[in-house]
Amino acid sequence: MSEPTSPFDTTFDTTFDTAFDTTRACAKALDARDPLAAHRDLFHIPLARDVGAVSAASSEQAIYLTGNSLGLMPKAARAAVEQELDDWQRLGVEGHIHGKNPWLPYHEMFRHTGARLVGAESGEVVMMNSLTANLHLLMVSFYRPTATRYKIIIEDACFPSDSYAVVSQAEFHAKSAGFNAPDAVVRLKPRDGESALRTDDILAAIDRHKDQLALVMLGGVNYLTSQWFDMPVITAAAKRAGAVCGWDLAHAAGNVPLDLHRWDVDFAAWCSYKFLNGGPGAIAGAYVHDQHARRVDLPRFAGWWGNDASERFLMRPEFVPRAGVEGWQLSNPPILAMAPLRVSLEIFDKAGMSALRAKSLLLTGYLEFLIDRLPGNESAQRIGSLTPRTPADRGCALSLVIKGNDPKAALHALKAAGAVCDFRQPNVIRAAPVPLYNSFDDVWRFADVLAKMG
Repeated sequence: MSEPTSPFDTTFDTTFDTAFDTTRACAKALDARDPLAAHRDLFHIPLARDVGAVSAASSEQAIYLTGNSLGLMPKAARAAVEQELDDWQRLGVEGHIHGKNPWLPYHEMFRHTGARLVGAESGEVVMMNSLTANLHLLMVSFYRPTATRYKIIIEDACFPSDSYAVVSQAEFHAKSAGFNAPDAVVRLKPRDGESALRTDDILAAIDRHKDQLALVMLGGVNYLTSQWFDMPVITAAAKRAGAVCGWDLAHAAGNVPLDLHRWDVDFAAWCSYKFLNGGPGAIAGAYVHDQHARRVDLPRFAGWWGNDASERFLMRPEFVPRAGVEGWQLSNPPILAMAPLRVSLEIFDKAGMSALRAKSLLLTGYLEFLIDRLPGNESAQRIGSLTPRTPADRGCALSLVIKGNDPKAALHALKAAGAVCDFRQPNVIRAAPVPLYNSFDDVWRFADVLAKMG
């Protein structure tokens, strides 16, 4: 996939060796040249003492590297929610029409910001439900197995909820369609000794199963390894095989540049509480390519908010779906949950995914540079990584493999120093420097804690 042009005033080679050194002065200099640095002030950065640092100064900010798990709160989110509370208090039901941001068409505010985020056309994106609920709703329409074409390709190391969803879909259809459910799910594993899937191996699997393949559904960026799959190439291969191609973008939306419409992706879904900073349990997103979204003949589970808006309040029993992905909606949207996401997507719109990706490449490359040069880690004896080393093949996170008898001790040491990241069994710490609000100094401080652990 092609990378955006960097907004920085110096061209860095792909190894980053010519630009970086291990001093904190280097981190400070990079921050001083960062055109996105001011965006950090748009977010609440937790204090180190509040997240468990044992000896932090009262005003010291945490090293927050877990935006891949829960994004930070935009400072404007509180006012956005309070505005809706004020309208509820002041207007009651009239807030649907007469509030500052009328609730009746509220979800339509995401038509353009949501579409720009993932490279879609207006009408191809809607914010609704939760991620797995959206995957199920979309598979109702796009996983239509038969006795001969019923297989689903997923990653073996996909997020567990994806695995549960596709297995349950196969089991649901198996008896009526006439296939054996345990044979339906094809799980792709890396080669022995490798942590990432090779694109050629994914394409070979698609070709191998092409006569029985109904659906290819991978994560755009793998949650465990941060591998960014070659989405346009894989999508094209799935379509050539006669299959539908859908993507779970939980770790891709807001992390890497996407171009879903041009890539001819059939459907996609994502959550909004990670990179999109919508808040815990935030409302999710869904995409359907307009070649499908205007088809009223597609099977779907219907609800009144997906009905033709011009007829919604006529209360007729017949369902007439809205044009576009909004026809997959079930219920009226949760306004209080949508308000923080509206604020966050406005920030993304102003920053631009191209500029964010350019900084992300640099920020994550800097983290990798420092990890490689930790004392005693010249050949990854102390800390390795599951994440592809080629910058174009990964998102912003590094999945660090902690080598030793007690990997969790490293996590506890990081927390005691005010660093927030997460742990995956048996020995993986995921560290995600998010370009919207993380700094190069954050990355340096994180590596410095690891260096002092010995």
